[in-house]
Amino acid sequence: MAAPTTALPTTGAPPPTRRGRRSAVTAGQGRGGWLLTAPAVLALLVFIIAPVVMAAWVSLLDWNGQSSPFSGRSEFVGGGNYTELLTEDTLAHRDFMTSVRNTVYYVLVGVPLVTTLSFGLALVVNQKLLKGRGFFRTVFYFPSVTSSVAVSITFLFLFQGSGVVNAMLGAVGVDGPRWFTDSRGVLHVLLGAIGVDNPAWAVGNGAGGLTWWDWLSGPSVAMCAIIALTVWSSSGIFMLFFLAGLQNIPEDVEEAATIDGTSSWQRFRLVIMPMMRRSITLVVTLALIGSWQVFDQVYILSQGSPAKTTLTPAYLSYARSFGDGRFGLGAAIAFSLFAIIIVLTVLQRWVGRERDR
Repeated sequence: MAAPTTALPTTGAPPPTRRGRRSAVTAGQGRGGWLLTAPAVLALLVFIIAPVVMAAWVSLLDWNGQSSPFSGRSEFVGGGNYTELLTEDTLAHRDFMTSVRNTVYYVLVGVPLVTTLSFGLALVVNQKLLKGRGFFRTVFYFPSVTSSVAVSITFLFLFQGSGVVNAMLGAVGVDGPRWFTDSRGVLHVLLGAIGVDNPAWAVGNGAGGLTWWDWLSGPSVAMCAIIALTVWSSSGIFMLFFLAGLQNIPEDVEEAATIDGTSSWQRFRLVIMPMMRRSITLVVTLALIGSWQVFDQVYILSQGSPAKTTLTPAYLSYARSFGDGRFGLGAAIAFSLFAIIIVLTVLQRWVGRERDR
């Protein structure tokens, strides 16, 4: 005989399902996540997004920095600052193109040098047979965490007329170069040594209000000193990127290549380099961006001298804003520099992308 069953009382509302409980938990986690990230998001909006929007508005004004740019006292010029900077034959246009030329040479010389040096340092400190690897890693990395102002002042004392570098060159019978007074580019110096000085074909107007002879000048001796400073001071941090990539290469891959009878150069060219493509792309991208943003070294060492051969867009933006009081033009220079960096970064990423083999 079956046992009697007792009916459960009904409350009129269905019991919560598993999906409903999961939705409630997810909603609670979402609110908690927003609560935890709210300070960071607020700081991002106040200290990064808002200043960028304000700078974009200032680039459309003739603002001297004496009043609020939103008070209506400044003249709205629209794209006038960008026109003066990029198309009109003005001093601002020539200075900007000069800074672009200087930075192009900075990139062409500095980026390959710092990439090669940092890669070489990473290969050295990655050797298992090297004693004191931790010590050498610290020594190579230390300049990257040293104040750029302190490093720049040290280099200023090294390369001045009575500095250590000129003293060492004089000891071997070489007259020290005029590091921060010679406005000629190194290519002009080399061509002048063989009797080629300002040829007629290069005197004509080139691009950006500069002659072709100006575009073919090469970096000045002062710019070469600044490049040497930045290569030395930034190679340590890039060495760590390469070192991380080298340590991610499986050991059995290199062992298999060794068993196959490959030489050290073949292992480097056929095994290490292909597997380091991502690290190389990252380092080149970061070095390229940093090269267009050089400011501290130029401000401490030369302030654009001699003859504006060390002028960079970042320093030019500062000089026009705080030196001449033309904050609208300075902001336009900054956004033009931002556009250049974005275009070159995208191009570099496209060139360094991994292709199907």
